[in-house]
Amino acid sequence: MNPDIVATVSAVAGGARVNVSRLCREQGISRNTFYVLVGRFRTEGAAAFTTRSTRPHHSPTRTGPEVCEAIVRARKELDDEGFDNGPISIVWRLEAQGLDPTPSRSTVYRVLRECGQIVPQPRKKPRSRRSFEYSAPNGCWQIDGLEHYLADGTVVCILQILDDHSRLDVCSYAARAETSADAWAALQRAMDGHGVPVHLLSDNGLAFSGKRRGGMSEVERNLAALGTVTIASSVRHPQTCGKNERAHQTLRKWLAKQPPAATLTELQSQLDTYRQLYNNRRHQGIDGMTPNQRWDATHPAQPTPGPAARSGCTTRPVSTTGVIQFDGLSIILGRRHKNTTATVYWQGDRVVVMIGDTTVRTLTLDRTTRYQKLSSKS
Repeated sequence: MNPDIVATVSAVAGGARVNVSRLCREQGISRNTFYVLVGRFRTEGAAAFTTRSTRPHHSPTRTGPEVCEAIVRARKELDDEGFDNGPISIVWRLEAQGLDPTPSRSTVYRVLRECGQIVPQPRKKPRSRRSFEYSAPNGCWQIDGLEHYLADGTVVCILQILDDHSRLDVCSYAARAETSADAWAALQRAMDGHGVPVHLLSDNGLAFSGKRRGGMSEVERNLAALGTVTIASSVRHPQTCGKNERAHQTLRKWLAKQPPAATLTELQSQLDTYRQLYNNRRHQGIDGMTPNQRWDATHPAQPTPGPAARSGCTTRPVSTTGVIQFDGLSIILGRRHKNTTATVYWQGDRVVVMIGDTTVRTLTLDRTTRYQKLSSKS
């Protein structure tokens, strides 16, 4: 407080005659403010010059203690259950509990910050666009495995399959390891409950893709026979399977809150429970719908049947000159294979030819020429 103002206020309060107007002009304050200070000085003494809070005496819109308590309690409940406990998830939990009116996301954030539940973080750069998604359920599934530990420290694998459109967990499968046999078993379980996908997206793990070995994996061959097109992500580019990677985080967090499973059977039981919970919880990535609701909202896509499919399996007789006919082209295998029967697996122009259990040729069709000659790259 300016000393001249303090001295003049105390003088006027004591009955002295002062040119108040001139003082207010010189000090840049209003006469009203000056006389408010005089009145306060007469009742409070020197305390009148202490800076006062501008907080209003009444805040009718201020969040009440009951709502604050409900917010903190909901956050703890979600954490104990192993689910996301951010502001959006808390709002959804309070809605489900019937709290009316439900506080906004910003109110929840403010209450958590004031209660010391969260530490404010720098603002993140807003997303420039929404990530791509298929237009219908079964348009594409994503499959991937994650390591998990049993109670005795044994390393096992969880094969998780996610529907790209609905985010539905179509199967979470407890396996000894990430093998083709277990991957196919997981896919069979998923297809028994949800039908056959049009596409299957995976990383380049040998259980899923034979791309790195120049052929087709067992999973790819089995799916090709059903009309499913398999897609392998680029090497060292996990963002392609980002939805499944994010689903792994949610699953890991939930499992961390459960007692460690002693056997694969116990782990599978936990995974079955998790799927029911996850598929019926609201999801931020699908506008607050549950995966089950998103799945049910659109008719599932189906692979194109028959020879017009973009992938498939067929058999062809090998001629006496060691050639098979496929899709209007002649694929040369060599005379040593004459008069046998070849099995052809294909995806688009990518072809694998097997005789019995032996792969005799892999190639990408060159449609500029009829004869697909043997080469070192075949």
